[in-house]
Amino acid sequence: MDTVAKWAAGNSYGPVLSQTDLYLLGTELELHPILANDSGSFQLIFNLSTGQSSGYNPESRDRDVPFTQKDEPATLPRVEELIIITECSPWCTIIKNPQGVTLGDVVTMLFKDYSDKMVTDKEFESLPPRQQEQLRRYAASAASSSGGNWQFYSPAPVPPTQYRRADWLRERVFFDRLIKKDHYAKQRLGFSAPNIFVLMLSTY
Repeated sequence: MDTVAKWAAGNSYGPVLSQTDLYLLGTELELHPILANDSGSFQLIFNLSTGQSSGYNPESRDRDVPFTQKDEPATLPRVEELIIITECSPWCTIIKNPQGVTLGDVVTMLFKDYSDKMVTDKEFESLPPRQQEQLRRYAASAASSSGGNWQFYSPAPVPPTQYRRADWLRERVFFDRLIKKDHYAKQRLGFSAPNIFVLMLSTY
């Protein structure tokens, strides 16, 4: 079976595994090549701060390719839940879909978690002073640049007093890949499971 047909959207993949199923069966999950960043024809470009997602073919980098694979399963076998952590932030993103988590679910939930949710005062205070200042500067810069050309005709925007989780990442807001890293999962969560993946981020 070729890779395209193997990952095609649809329901002909057998049952969707629950968290309990994964533990009882000890099933290893195969990650979609796009999420593992080893798809030969499509490299995902996804910005956690803006939510923009597209891609390119490494053989023709001069033009973007639409992200049309959003309905394809994120893993085989399909699962009801994926848990994503990253070494770049303290948060855990839980992605749920009773019909099986898709590529679109992964992109949507990561964007919502990092764009809609704010850094709490306690989380901010946990950072060393230097990193607090970097976060302030980055958030202020992002706020002023989002004003477009109008900023030349209006007063300087007031620096934000609340910070989005995406601001915490600073310039490392681009999806690179998901990997398995069981020892890190145990360190962070106290346990590991087949559906826990570590998100690697990049600056491009």
